[in-house]
Amino acid sequence: MRYAAAIVMVACTATAYGRPGDKLMNRPYADLKLWHLGFSVGMHFQDLKFTHNGLVTPDGQQWVAEVPGYDPGFCVNVLADLRLHQYFNLRVSPGMYFGSKRVEMLDYNQTPGALTIHETQDIKSAYVVVPFDLKISGNRLRDTRPYVTAGVMATFDVSKKKSEYLMFNSADVFLTCGLGCDFYLPFFKLNPEIKFCFGLTDILRHKRPDLDDNPEMIKVTESLSKVKQNMIVLTFYFE
Repeated sequence: MRYAAAIVMVACTATAYGRPGDKLMNRPYADLKLWHLGFSVGMHFQDLKFTHNGLVTPDGQQWVAEVPGYDPGFCVNVLADLRLHQYFNLRVSPGMYFGSKRVEMLDYNQTPGALTIHETQDIKSAYVVVPFDLKISGNRLRDTRPYVTAGVMATFDVSKKKSEYLMFNSADVFLTCGLGCDFYLPFFKLNPEIKFCFGLTDILRHKRPDLDDNPEMIKVTESLSKVKQNMIVLTFYFE
């Protein structure tokens, strides 16, 4: 009887772990660690949302601003991940975002057929970022596991400022949400992730004493009630 029971136990164990010829899962215990480290590299796109106040200058001009296109920027982060639950992880990933955006400013009330009056400004940025994310994962499907994230991200622009038509505050805070998928490789996890970031503060610098003697430049700032920024970030995590 003891030999028969041992045979049954071995057979049940073999059934539980799979049939002969089944491929074993990569890194089956990776998600059981209390915490782990990693890093990420990726790209991002910056945008600005302008709120105009409809100001008309004494000479009849009404200035509007927009970002006509998007240029990709580069980002690199380090990662610390804390396991809270089978499906929940708390993640912090400080890093640097390097990017730029081009703003076009034009007179909305220009006479039809007249020469277009417009100005452009190239804005370069180097953000120190500190994102905090709650990662909510689904069930693992062999070597893949989808997830979504929600969180906040603090940013501080350390690039050198110079007097321009528009100047912006260095600090901002974003609400973020994203989705991605864990791919379990033999030696590490690869996680492609897309994240949408929505700025919460008005970053426009309204008080411009540097332009007190330059009414031709200050009129663009005076035409805006507020400016908020948004980002789309595509990253690849290695954990």
